[in-house]
Amino acid sequence: MDFNLYMEDVVTKARNEIVDAGYQELTTPEEVDQTLQQDGTTLVMINSVCGCAGGIARPAALNAIHYDKRPDRLVTVFAGQDREATERAREYFEGYPPSSPSFALLKDGKIQSMVERHDIEGFEPMEVIGKLQKDFDSYCEEI
Repeated sequence: MDFNLYMEDVVTKARNEIVDAGYQELTTPEEVDQTLQQDGTTLVMINSVCGCAGGIARPAALNAIHYDKRPDRLVTVFAGQDREATERAREYFEGYPPSSPSFALLKDGKIQSMVERHDIEGFEPMEVIGKLQKDFDSYCEEI
């Protein structure tokens, strides 16, 4: 088995899963700036190919948004794949170390809350959904 082809398949599936759920993929620093500097709320899902991304974070990302309150925008950057976009997004997460997978909730371009890898790994998807929805309750408007 060609490892590169295998990883390309894994990455493609991980990308498609989150995009199919309604998240906009940001692949360049310019796209990150254009999106994260907008007024309103933005949830950034920092995607990755690790087991806790596939088994916990992506399922939580897909299901947390089916709620009375949710961010104005849903976006994703892919750690380890779109490095420049991910690095630029992390510049907005002031006070938080790099973490993937993770979720950042911004309001008017400023970080409001973060669900970091240590808040994801070892938890059930429903627990992560609860953490995200608690943040939605605090920072987002009803839809």
